[in-house]
Amino acid sequence: MSGSFLTLPGPSFRLLNATVPVSLLAHAPTTPDADGLVRVDIEVGDGTISGIAKTGTGAPDGLPTADLDGGMVWPAFVDMHTHIDKGHIWPRRPNPDGSFDGALSAVAADRAASWSAGDVKARMEFSLRCAYAHGTRILRTHLDSSAPQHTISWPAFAEMRERWGGRIDLQAVSIMGINELRDTAFFDGLVRTVAGHGGVLGTVTFMIPDLDDLLTSLFERAGDAGLDVDLHVDETGDPDARSLDAIAGAVKRTGFDRRVIAGHCCSLAVQDDARAARTIAAVADAGIGVVSLPMCNMYLQDRTPGRTPRWRGVTQLHELAAGGVTTAVASDNTRDPFYAFGDLDMVEVMREAVRIGHIDHPVADIPGYVQTAPATLVGRPDAATLAPGGPADLVAFRARNYSELLSRPQNDRTVVHAGRTIDTTLPDYRELDPLMEA
Repeated sequence: MSGSFLTLPGPSFRLLNATVPVSLLAHAPTTPDADGLVRVDIEVGDGTISGIAKTGTGAPDGLPTADLDGGMVWPAFVDMHTHIDKGHIWPRRPNPDGSFDGALSAVAADRAASWSAGDVKARMEFSLRCAYAHGTRILRTHLDSSAPQHTISWPAFAEMRERWGGRIDLQAVSIMGINELRDTAFFDGLVRTVAGHGGVLGTVTFMIPDLDDLLTSLFERAGDAGLDVDLHVDETGDPDARSLDAIAGAVKRTGFDRRVIAGHCCSLAVQDDARAARTIAAVADAGIGVVSLPMCNMYLQDRTPGRTPRWRGVTQLHELAAGGVTTAVASDNTRDPFYAFGDLDMVEVMREAVRIGHIDHPVADIPGYVQTAPATLVGRPDAATLAPGGPADLVAFRARNYSELLSRPQNDRTVVHAGRTIDTTLPDYRELDPLMEA
């Protein structure tokens, strides 16, 4: 297939001499090296992984084989925080100054002017084609859900989820300012919409006088409706932005026992160490997972005209993980006013997260942030590992170790879905030109 270094006969074959992070194997057949990597042979039968053995120990049985010569193999990716409803609007509605406020105003204007069902679905389709070609199998998107957009985007998402069923498993989360939940009629309708589409309840939290009351209501309503919660939290460089504390308190106060995710949490990194440590302990105690969006946050945070940024924008990744918080990284926005770049490529996310967050000593920690934690947080721990009996949804690389993997874009990767090599040709941006009139 176009771009792939390897074409497999599918759906039954054996991959020889594959290098896999040991943390991404359900059962390791051999001892890992210092970087947490093992060399294995992977057998696939009728689109399912039928065996994983130490290299050279598998019994020959006439299956077609491909020798990877040490090339790495990963499970298909889980991208747990994206915004495919607003993706690719940059050409018609760029951020005027690269700031967070500029992004808010530009998106609001574009949403009011252009976000019909047809527009949203066309850009979602383009985004999903990119993610699929890069090797993503599970994708969670936040959907702008302020009235009346929630009546447009959620049905559009449902159509896309059905259309992409069997290729990408799609999840959706509502997003709007938590202050909008003061409107009880809107809140009631939102909960019905999210629940009716099998979604996740989410808002943007920030420091307002009635934050505690609104969070209590949010978690109580989510609990009653059987909904998980996924929030945008403290996406600012203001050390007084401490809604993450309030969220942890609300989870404990309400006894909420479903999954809770806090995204961004940027302000944690600019708080004093003692304050941040107390917050991290509260987050761990409440069972809240955290996802960092390093590319977007590095783009937006600490941006002042004519001034070089003084910090990287990301949250306290190492401290959260060390404190027992399940901590992940993901894509976030793509070619829209919140992030002018990106392509829903988890290899790019991995590469940039490692560099921005120093997730490299030891490099054996990388799969936890990129694969294990995301799969766990979205309720799909089965997608985190390669295991006999699991689907042969794989991404194979010529790169043999992390230095090779993270030094190049890996544009020649081979993506395998249900045992068959897929076409990794990316869609042409020109396809979006008819939508790009401001």
